[in-house]
Amino acid sequence: MFVGHATFAFGVVALAAVRLGASRERALALGVAAGLFAAVPDVDMAYALVGLLTVDPTSPMAVAQSFWGASTVVHRAVTHSLVVGVPAAAAFALAPTHRRLAAAALAALVGVVVAVSGPLPAVIVGLFAAGGWFVAHAAHAYDVRGATLFGVALVGLLTHPFGDLFTGQPPELFYPLDVAVLDGRVALSADPTLHLLGAFGVELFAIWLGVAAALWLTGRRFADHVNPRAASGAAYALAVLVLPPPTVDASYQFVFSVVAVGFVGVVPAPRFGQRSLALPSLPTGLVTGLAAVTLAGVAYAVAYATGLA
Repeated sequence: MFVGHATFAFGVVALAAVRLGASRERALALGVAAGLFAAVPDVDMAYALVGLLTVDPTSPMAVAQSFWGASTVVHRAVTHSLVVGVPAAAAFALAPTHRRLAAAALAALVGVVVAVSGPLPAVIVGLFAAGGWFVAHAAHAYDVRGATLFGVALVGLLTHPFGDLFTGQPPELFYPLDVAVLDGRVALSADPTLHLLGAFGVELFAIWLGVAAALWLTGRRFADHVNPRAASGAAYALAVLVLPPPTVDASYQFVFSVVAVGFVGVVPAPRFGQRSLALPSLPTGLVTGLAAVTLAGVAYAVAYATGLA
């Protein structure tokens, strides 16, 4: 999902900027801009909301299946194309200073999509254009401009599709050209459950990269922001006894339940010597929750791989 795409782009750009001599504050601004641009292609998930209109809201599984089923109609097509990403990044870079030229370029992009694929994908690319336009103006306000703005937009937009190679339908990397690079998702294992767990691990790596970069750039230490409660995530190994083995095509129960483990990071805890409960700080809540989810995923994978299922 967009979280991994955004944190990966943030981490790559921020760490590269420091490596190239930027200050930590400047690197943070560049990284945040890249991360926001990396999230923009997933605006095509807006169409998935259509799947919620005719489903029984009292059935969580039916809601999830209808949502993801509707998402496949336009997801990972035009907004995930490398061919579209390059001119879109250029238009977004021009948007804060050359609005008419940028608007004309994006309007031409919408026109091409209408001609090639029809009105629905054109509406989606319109949302994509609006999202990128907004991010470009926000980045410009923090002095991310010109060629630098183009660069971070390009990294964000072009790294996004590659994070989708392991789950679901592969992105149409060269839309609108009739070039098929992949005829299916990249398999990490012949076992569909191990493949899903591997894809989950890739997502966690992308998130950890961004979190580690943010902690370092803001002068925080990991040890100061992880609560021992994160260790409770290891108990998720027991889920292998009650959940059906998850796959990419049937992952809802696993994904929702393992992510729920992360809420241990935001549960109020008693302060030493005091009776009142204290909410953890945002960094502590995020790091503790992510650590718990990571331990849960590893524990489940070990339990599954050792035949406890």
